[in-house]
Amino acid sequence: MSYALCVTKFLFPMPITSYIIPAIIAFFLSAIFTWLVLKLAIKFNIVDRPDAKRKFHSGPIPLLGGAAIFTAFFLSLFLFHQNLVIGILTYRTWLWFFAGACFLIFGGILDDKFNLKPGQQIIWPILAIICVLLGQIGIGKISNPLGGFLYFSSWASIIFTIIWLLVMMYTTKLLDGLDGLVTGISGIGGFIIFLFTVSAKYYQPDIAFVAIVFAAACLGFLIFNWHPAKIFLGEGGSLLLGYILGVLAIISGGKIAIALLVLGLPLLDFVWTILRRLFAGKNPFRTSDRAHLHYRLLDLGIGTRQTVLIFYAFSLFFGLSALFLQSLGKLFAVSIIFLIMVMLIVSFNFWEKNNAKKI
Repeated sequence: MSYALCVTKFLFPMPITSYIIPAIIAFFLSAIFTWLVLKLAIKFNIVDRPDAKRKFHSGPIPLLGGAAIFTAFFLSLFLFHQNLVIGILTYRTWLWFFAGACFLIFGGILDDKFNLKPGQQIIWPILAIICVLLGQIGIGKISNPLGGFLYFSSWASIIFTIIWLLVMMYTTKLLDGLDGLVTGISGIGGFIIFLFTVSAKYYQPDIAFVAIVFAAACLGFLIFNWHPAKIFLGEGGSLLLGYILGVLAIISGGKIAIALLVLGLPLLDFVWTILRRLFAGKNPFRTSDRAHLHYRLLDLGIGTRQTVLIFYAFSLFFGLSALFLQSLGKLFAVSIIFLIMVMLIVSFNFWEKNNAKKI
């Protein structure tokens, strides 16, 4: 048997068409619904306007893009719904997963239209998490880098799941500052989870099916979201992508390390943003600034597309590494990302202080 055939059988124990056809449909549905949502957002004046501080687009850009991904993603899952229950998960789990996404999109539409206060915005992610818990989705264990697993009690599992999903949702929310950034990284995350769960070693065809449909839906939207963007994700969309990735990481066997590697830099930037604002005596969720990593790269003179591609490269490289690393290796890779982030923070602070002195 040739090496290429061995690799193909390892990655795709079932016919590849079982995944390609739903993915193609999700891609085209996403592109079509994005175009329709774009027209609706303009008609109802649900747009994002430039402010010369953090938003530098040339004119009003339609929001509600997340609704297009939501519709294409779940419609594709419905069309091939039999694939959702070929593993250990039931329709009940998937229905609660869908209900949580509905809350996020509904709250996001309200926020895009009426600009809700932070206290009103948090309601929708919390409702989404409650749905996840009611669907009996939770982090019961994680891999021990020294071997075996670390198991959680029922209450510890609930707390860890809540924290995990909040962190994932607000990471993608805060990352949504450049055209195509969140959409592309989320698509990469879905693709990596697909490769992981379609392999013979970790074979989960139901999760692989959902992951590749999600990646395709993101790609269909990216056509309109790539710089210069014709439409933005909006509040609901940026939260939705983190929600889906967070849930996929849980139901794919608690593969938290994969999400950590794919979203490594954005996650650490999220943590640093929270700490930085707290140290400054500011409410981290009521404050906005241009100190995020992607904005700092822009300030160095790196273009929007180039900055986004840098993030893509990090996510793809470290995400793919998860396919070949054991638990200790994944921990080492996460540590490398942490060191890179620390070096970037120190370098940017040093650069800013030097510029301030020159002025």
